[in-house]
Amino acid sequence: MITRKAMFAGSWYPASARECEGEIKSFLSDARFRIAPDRGYMAGILPHAGWYFSGSLACNVVAGLRAPEGQQPPDVIVIFGMHLHPRSTPCIMTEGSWETPFGDMSIESDLAGMLTKKFPFTIETPNRFNPENTIELQVPFVKYFFPKSRLLPIGAPPSDTSLEIGKKVAAISRQMNLNIKVLGSTDLTHYGSNYGFTPAGKGPKALAWAKDNNDRNMIDLMMSMDPKSVIREGLTSLNACCAGAAAAAIEASKALGASTSRLVGYSSSHDKSPGESFVGYAGILFH
Repeated sequence: MITRKAMFAGSWYPASARECEGEIKSFLSDARFRIAPDRGYMAGILPHAGWYFSGSLACNVVAGLRAPEGQQPPDVIVIFGMHLHPRSTPCIMTEGSWETPFGDMSIESDLAGMLTKKFPFTIETPNRFNPENTIELQVPFVKYFFPKSRLLPIGAPPSDTSLEIGKKVAAISRQMNLNIKVLGSTDLTHYGSNYGFTPAGKGPKALAWAKDNNDRNMIDLMMSMDPKSVIREGLTSLNACCAGAAAAAIEASKALGASTSRLVGYSSSHDKSPGESFVGYAGILFH
């Protein structure tokens, strides 16, 4: 089996299993985001900055998807991500495996193949792909908590097509008797001169606006499970860099039967590295 190489190991997250496990154990002890996997959560939204900045929040979202005691782990973890535009073609990986410090994670080829019959995709392969962080930063967490599950990575543009893909992921999985869990990978407001976005000026008032206004609006929409509004808000207010991924995950979770949400937590790169430019992060679970 041909393996897609991890491109961010050793920079955005540790390269060795020992170092990754040490980080994960530290993240799980973070009282801000700790959550018991006892509610049968079906899906989640999580951030994708380097582990130093958002790893604790992302890790606890993935950990929250673990099956309650006595239930079988999922067959497949679907991760929606990628920085795409509304007119972008969705992306998918249909074969091979993805390298992680904990071992390679096999791609769910059967479900991927069914989806490519329904939608036009740009097909990525282990040898031909766009190196990007939104999905890769989550794969080591997924492999650690779900070592026997398969992976289905999908690039979801902020468009209605991604909502249809989310629905089909759930429907086809049910037809195939696959137990799946779904993740949507997005960061929130990218604020400051580094990102060319300063509608509230600088200083404490800017940080408060990004957190309490712009990010809060997006979090409320995601928690209300309104995927169309998530896409619209992300495009107009620039408060979700991968609104399509979040919306697709919400649509899939609803199709799987989820009806309520839980906020795992909120943080910002400003917490770790105070400055005039910063990024917001949210973790949410659906059941």
